[in-house]
Amino acid sequence: MFWPMLAIVLGFAGLAVLAVFAVRVFVEAQRLGRQVDDAARRISRAADDLERAATATAATASTTRDLG
Repeated sequence: MFWPMLAIVLGFAGLAVLAVFAVRVFVEAQRLGRQVDDAARRISRAADDLERAATATAATASTTRDLG
């Protein structure tokens, strides 16, 4: 009777460990998702800034070329 009980206890312990790891993976996946979203927003802002700077530079270069 000892071995079947031990097998049940070990099976339950194994499932408990798997559940803990599943929760940890879920939490880390959420954290990664938030970081990716933050990075995407920063990249979008940087692209907008770059576009504005390029437009201003092109306008300045066009004006300089027309004057020269």
